[in-house]
This record gives sequence, C-alpha cells and structure tokens, in this order.
Amino acid sequence: MTHSPYNPPSGGHPGQTALMTGRAVFTEAYAVIPHGVMRDIVTSALPFWDGTRAWIIARPLSGFAETFAQYLMEVAPGGGSDQPEPDSQAQGVLFVVEGQARLTLDGGTHALRPGSYAYLAPGAAWSLRNEAGESVRFHWVRKAFEPVEGLDRPTSFVTHESAVEPASMPGTDGAWATTRFVSPDDLRHDMHVNIVTLRPGASIPFEETHVMEHGLFVLEGKAVYRLNRDWVEVEAGDFMWLRAFCPQACYAGGPGPFRYLLYKDVNRHPSLRVLGGRR
Repeated sequence: MTHSPYNPPSGGHPGQTALMTGRAVFTEAYAVIPHGVMRDIVTSALPFWDGTRAWIIARPLSGFAETFAQYLMEVAPGGGSDQPEPDSQAQGVLFVVEGQARLTLDGGTHALRPGSYAYLAPGAAWSLRNEAGESVRFHWVRKAFEPVEGLDRPTSFVTHESAVEPASMPGTDGAWATTRFVSPDDLRHDMHVNIVTLRPGASIPFEETHVMEHGLFVLEGKAVYRLNRDWVEVEAGDFMWLRAFCPQACYAGGPGPFRYLLYKDVNRHPSLRVLGGRR
C-alpha cells in the first residue's frame, strides 16, 4: 500500500524495550491523543460491520465535549456494512484517508478514494463495502441532528477535497485557509467538518475562545498549539479534542503545510434544558 498523505493510524504495538511515556494528555479543557497510542489494543469492533475495526477517538462525555463522536475506521478487503448507522436521527461525515470503498447512498453508488467526502443526512439509507484488494481507512464523524421547525433538513452529498476551493481567512493572503464542504450560511446544517490549512510559519494569531466543540485530526505537518494554559506540539496523525470555550491558537511549524480535519457544532441555540433529562 502506498503512503497516504492523510496519515491514518497503522496499529501494531511497540516493542517491550520502548519507553511508555509519551505525549497523550487529558485535561479538564482538552485532550491530545497522539498517533503513537492508536495501537491494535485500543480498537473496537462494531455491530453489523464485517472485517472492520475502529479507533473511537471522541465520544460524548458529560462535562466535557458532548455533541459528537469520531471514529477512525479500518475496513479489510471484503468487509463493510449494510447496517452501518444504529441511530435513525444521527447524521455523519465520511472522509477517506487511504484505500477505496463503494458507498451506496440513498440509492446511488459512489466510488470513494483518498480525499473523498460524504455527508450522510439524518435518516439516510447507506451502506459501505470494500471491494478492493487492500484495506480502506476513513474518518467517521457522527452527531445527533437538531431539527428546527421551519427549516428544511439537509440532504446527503458526496464530493472530493480537490473539488472544493479553499477560502482564505481575512488578511492572511492564503496563509491560513479553510476548505468548507458546507456553506456557513446554510442553516440547515448543525455541524461542519472542514479542512484547515496553514502554510509554514502561519498562525492562528489569537486565542479563540468560543462555544463550538472541536475535534481536530492532523492530516499533515506539525505545529505548536496553545490549548487552555499549555503549549503542546502536535504532528500528523495526532488528534485534539476540545470542549467548548477552551482557548486555542497555533503556529504552523513547517517545513510543509499544516493541515487538519476539523469538526465543530454550529447554527443552533444552546439548549436551556438538561440534555436527556439527566443532571
């Protein structure tokens, strides 16, 4: 298998002579899951998925980040699922980082490859199969959809990263850009999964502090991130998980671009009631 520019995990285990101390950290405001801890022993099997294992790198946790789950899926040749989504109200995004798969979505068939992006609307009928000769790896982000009376529900679509022009952030001359797969003005959507790219030396030059929760998987490059009160080095294959209002900023370290897949919840009022009737 050729090397993927999106740096999925490869599993395996370190030898008995390796040091156990690494960069993994879980705090009251953020977590960092480095690529070196995404080993075979931490994978999960899922109901109705054949020949599949998953690194579940984010899940709703009371008092932390509560809106989404994120998986790194690995499907072996011949594997996949005809009953992939157990929650009829869930929506999802698939982003392929290695290999090929066949996605059947609302009656249409799509050939997925690295860089393919699929938005799975709530209630969508979909299945995924690996008919190739090597494993396929992809991100799967899931969120319970929040309907709004008077707004239509979003519809499913499939595209590719190369088909979407990155939008330069104001005043950066393209040094900081975002590949947006859904328009920010489309209020049907209550989550965005985008790709953020910073050129070497570029920065997010202030400590963002906002209501959106984040999952950030580093696709390429390296950076120094300011998370809450700490400076943290991250590189390709690492995952950052940020609760609402966690201060965040970064410098891209070079020598190539720093790119990450970014989840955030958007376009909805905060709930004023206890979620799920629990305290």
